[in-house]
Amino acid sequence: MYLVTIFGNLLIILAVSSDSQLHTPMYFFLANLSFADICFTSTTVPKMLPKMLVNIQTQRKVITYNSCIMQIYFFTLFIGLDNFLLTVMAYDRFVAICHPLHYTVIMNSQFCRLLVLMSWILSALHSLLENLMVLRLSFCTLFHIPHFFCEYNLPVLTPFLNQIIQLACPDTFLNDVVMYFATVLLVGSPLAWILYSYFKIVSTIRGISSAEGKYKAFST
Repeated sequence: MYLVTIFGNLLIILAVSSDSQLHTPMYFFLANLSFADICFTSTTVPKMLPKMLVNIQTQRKVITYNSCIMQIYFFTLFIGLDNFLLTVMAYDRFVAICHPLHYTVIMNSQFCRLLVLMSWILSALHSLLENLMVLRLSFCTLFHIPHFFCEYNLPVLTPFLNQIIQLACPDTFLNDVVMYFATVLLVGSPLAWILYSYFKIVSTIRGISSAEGKYKAFST
């Protein structure tokens, strides 16, 4: 499944970069999303597979603290980047359908690159914040993470780092507040904009009188 994910996303990137007809904002964002998916998957699987084989042989399931923190940083970075890129793609479709005459002016190449850059910056800052909040904690002993890699659960928007933070010695109230707040912003804000964008898209399409116009809008 890892190889399917990697090759599938690489094919998307290759197709977008090699076909001049796909040099549009929508496919530019799609190629960036594919790259983020490759990185997101690669934060865990390449290390997990050889370690799993070693663990089966030795029955020793250990990861160093520094490796765990690094894995958490990149995992959080790329899952946040996925969220922001999906939000940007929803905005692109919103402009294309709701403001078609201004689309080429608004979604120019410079603005598209800026949107992707801002997605990277926001994701990196969020991931850095989460890791700094963990690094300020101290742990009394070796701890057990009930998962196959260093991450956090999301049963109901529970922060990823919850598994590790619960094992810290000092009070973790500040960490919990920061993580819940950051998670609501990271997940809630993009989701709200995506829902709003597609609500406006559907409303705009329903207002088109001709069947041909509706078909073209839905195709877009």
